[in-house]
Amino acid sequence: MSDDHSHAAIARRLKRANGHLETIVEMIEQGRPCAQIAQQLQAVESAIESAKKALIHDHLGHSLEDTLKAAGSKGRAVLKDFRLVAKYL
Repeated sequence: MSDDHSHAAIARRLKRANGHLETIVEMIEQGRPCAQIAQQLQAVESAIESAKKALIHDHLGHSLEDTLKAAGSKGRAVLKDFRLVAKYL
């Protein structure tokens, strides 16, 4: 995936989260139940966390990929291991 394509996808995620957050503000102003608001805030928080992880993974992948691929099969193995571990960031 190209850097521009992945950044565009991340921007779309954040725009959706922003729209959802605006809806939550309206819910608060309307006096909706706290449990409903908390549930929606959790969804927005998860969406932002997901976007952050995608951005970090994309950056690390691009930064390391060229360097480790240049190191041959050992570098590719290190990159593969790194990607497996990075899922837990």
